[in-house]
Amino acid sequence: MDIIVKLAEELSIQKQQAEAAVKLIDEGNTIPFISRYRKEATGALNDEVLRNLYERLTYLRNLEEKKEQVLSSIGEQGKLTEELKQQILSAETLVAVEDLYRPYRPKRRTRATIAKEKGLEPLANIILLQMTEKSLEAEAEAFVDSEKGVDTPGEAIAGAMDILAENISDEADYRKYIRDLTMRVGKITSAAKDPEAESVYEMYYDFEEGLAKLAGHRILALNRGEAEKILTVKVEAPTEQILQYLEKKTITRDNPNTSLALKAAAEDSYKRLIAPAIEREIRNELTERAQDGAIRVFGKNLEQLLMQPPIAGKVVLGWDPAFRTGCKLAVVDSTGKVLDTTVIYPTAPQNKVEESKAVLKKLIQKYGISLISVGNGTASRESEMIIVDLLKEISAPVQYVIVNEAGASVYSASKLATEEFPNFDVGQRSAASIARRLQDPLAELVKIDPKSIGVGQYQHDMNQKKLSDALGGVVEDCVNKVGVDLNTASASLLEYISGITKVIAKNIVTYREENGRFLTRAQLLKVAKLGPKAYEQCAGFMRISDGKNPLDGTSVHPESYDATLKLLDKLGYQPEDIREGRLARISKKISNYKKLAAELEIGEMTLQDIVKELEKPARDPRDDMPKPILRSDVLEMKDLTPGMILKGTVRNVIDFGAFVDIGVHQDGLVHISQMTERYIKHPLEAVSVGDIVEVKVMSVDLQKKRIQLTMKI
Repeated sequence: MDIIVKLAEELSIQKQQAEAAVKLIDEGNTIPFISRYRKEATGALNDEVLRNLYERLTYLRNLEEKKEQVLSSIGEQGKLTEELKQQILSAETLVAVEDLYRPYRPKRRTRATIAKEKGLEPLANIILLQMTEKSLEAEAEAFVDSEKGVDTPGEAIAGAMDILAENISDEADYRKYIRDLTMRVGKITSAAKDPEAESVYEMYYDFEEGLAKLAGHRILALNRGEAEKILTVKVEAPTEQILQYLEKKTITRDNPNTSLALKAAAEDSYKRLIAPAIEREIRNELTERAQDGAIRVFGKNLEQLLMQPPIAGKVVLGWDPAFRTGCKLAVVDSTGKVLDTTVIYPTAPQNKVEESKAVLKKLIQKYGISLISVGNGTASRESEMIIVDLLKEISAPVQYVIVNEAGASVYSASKLATEEFPNFDVGQRSAASIARRLQDPLAELVKIDPKSIGVGQYQHDMNQKKLSDALGGVVEDCVNKVGVDLNTASASLLEYISGITKVIAKNIVTYREENGRFLTRAQLLKVAKLGPKAYEQCAGFMRISDGKNPLDGTSVHPESYDATLKLLDKLGYQPEDIREGRLARISKKISNYKKLAAELEIGEMTLQDIVKELEKPARDPRDDMPKPILRSDVLEMKDLTPGMILKGTVRNVIDFGAFVDIGVHQDGLVHISQMTERYIKHPLEAVSVGDIVEVKVMSVDLQKKRIQLTMKI
């Protein structure tokens, strides 16, 4: 298989693009670096296409490796024919290779291998030839041998049938036909182990759906219900059709002496050997497909969450709500530094509302707090009521935001949080994290394992390595899109930068602490373990504001500095003009990019990127994202009435809809059918996490705490 051609076909890109991307990956370049600084080579493939290419490249290389192993193993057995070799070489999946290898794979002792040891293979061949004029009992007489454990003709026939059943099950073409047919017309069914028991799986207590139509989220729900021993899940195959096919393939002559035996062997082969294996394979394939889909959705949600715009220049009060243990508060200045922490007890059982308000008023006055960031966990609703009452009592312009605190408790108990705040308890750390994730969501959320951020579905049931790799890739892409300030970025943020490992990230922070601020990007080469290759990969994503070289504050890569300076000179500008923001209309001065790029000896796409960057140096791509809704009043669930129109923030997108925060404690669900008038396959076609949407209340179920919303207004 030509892997390059295959990748180009699958990803709908040109062969030379696939070739260039594979070459760059093999040379040790990271996806963000290739996507941003090697556009000429790849024809501007974006990071999403490059990640898909990398994933498929790994799969196809593993496939080729598996083929080599199989060919070698069959060759050593002296059973490799030219036809079989070609079948293996042209196989496009690991399953297909496994099917072809099955007859030659070293087997554990099976009923068939035991029968062969008893010398019954010739009898099996007689039945298979279907030419005998004797009855099977008569043929089997010759194989009765008590020394070998064959005491009667019946035992000999049974052993021969075991051999035939295994031979049928080893046929790759049969398995492929059965697998494809089952996938096409088979069903999945589920039933409750206890129909009276209440659970979240009640809709699956008597469930049936065609395998071909089964949605990913249903597969994951069935799997979880089965794992929790609430459901019994089965694949129902078109058994009659399959048995007819096997009989047709096996019985080639109308011989009354052998036909019945072959029919019985085919049935035994299917029910005992093929069906359980195919069911396992299909369930695994469905699960894998569902997981891949869920991981993709999780990745998209995570990207949107990480790319939420920062709220700069404000002193924020982080509020970690709780009942018994009190609400933890942390005051954080505009740079993220914690100025003060305390605990108040306005919620049950203490209910010290007035004392708590007095503490809050003092903090607001002392530190000039203009924004309160409240976690959405336990006691969030009660905390919000107190904040709204407080805001009515003070004249200062203070607003509040409910933030998703998923993962804050994971972070506050982590080794990283202990290093960052050695003198704080977990509650104080959590409150500081809640404040900071409003100020700079990306910088704060990178400290948390992406799986714990709470924008996925069934994330704990996934293949954890696959999930971690995918989400790690999303975080890496986001951090590199935004870039980092080399003099303020934490080690946890730096380690996601292209080419930077955990160790190098810590070494950068250590170098900064020992030698003071970085004045140039080139200083990075003095950091321990950061060599020329790592520098090449990371330099463009590191920013130095107010450094010696104005270009160090932009995303222009050091390898393009000479060309950039020539460009400025040609257009009558100085490097200092970058800092002063005097290049806002520089693109208007360029009429022929192709000609200018050739003069500067750089690629045309690189020149376009440089010009774009010089016009808006260190522009933050998050500025284009919707800002969070700042609130100063509260809604309760009982205040909601059908027909009410509200603004809300999309908190999570799943396969069948999206959860929207409309300012009450419970997020409302917009089902996929209520998102748009046009048909959409997936909610992500209409909304993303962080989007501000207008919704209308359809129904409110106070008992079940369910709110149904629609975007069709």
